[in-house]
Amino acid sequence: MRRFPFWLFCLVLAAAAVPAHAQPRLNVVASFSILGDFVRNVGGDRVDVTTLVGPDGDVHVYTPAPADAKQVADAQLVVINGLGLEGWLPRLVQSSGSRAAIVTATDGIAPHKIGSEADPHAWQSVVNARIYVSNISNALVAADPADASIFRANTARYDEQLDELDREVRAAVEQIPPARRKVISTHDAFGYFAAAYGIEFIAPLGVSTESEPSARDIAAIVSQIRAGKIPAVFFENISDPRLMRQIAAETGARIGGTLYSDSLSGEKGDAPTYIDMVRHNIKALTSALAN
Repeated sequence: MRRFPFWLFCLVLAAAAVPAHAQPRLNVVASFSILGDFVRNVGGDRVDVTTLVGPDGDVHVYTPAPADAKQVADAQLVVINGLGLEGWLPRLVQSSGSRAAIVTATDGIAPHKIGSEADPHAWQSVVNARIYVSNISNALVAADPADASIFRANTARYDEQLDELDREVRAAVEQIPPARRKVISTHDAFGYFAAAYGIEFIAPLGVSTESEPSARDIAAIVSQIRAGKIPAVFFENISDPRLMRQIAAETGARIGGTLYSDSLSGEKGDAPTYIDMVRHNIKALTSALAN
């Protein structure tokens, strides 16, 4: 009887031990940190994610670097917010020569309008964030059907966490007396949050941090704070705090802390993930407004 070579037996065992997912991971570029977090939650270890505008970065005024063009050129998917947020991105994609599929995460969301401008900050409603995640999941499944079951399982798990988060925010807002549910923030980044959860946000800047408030704008905000007895003003992590300090000093309104609007923090900060960001913001709001 012919004996089975020991070395061949070892080779068979080694082959059996190779993971089923030996194919390369999907290369995805996200325009800014919040989208990058969504992609990581859906894609898990089957995606490599690069974020162009990193922690505490301002996506409104970002200037792409040559390295960004290389990242976009190498990507299989580019995930963007849309609604006019990334005005610098079309030129970057064109100059990179990228053939990546462009995924607009806000597809299916009815945009709020401020004057003639669409408000791009749709992620500030957790209900909308679930739409972002669904769109990203569908795009990953289309790009990598072999890993569809993984993406769908990750999506279902993350969607449950977002549903719980939405209920947490609603319960927290209920602890704030209705007359005190109004604050001042730096720019109009919280319109979707206001519509979803019933806290009024007033801002001296428009939907983009590129705008500059006039003396008349600031005077109107000061008058509004005094007349409406607005209890708190908030900094934003992406904005210079000097304007809000000025407004607080002129009105006597409390400085309620820092809200995360258009960007997450670094890993060691208060808001390294989207869920951390929303929890940080609602805790800051309730602490300043509830009493």
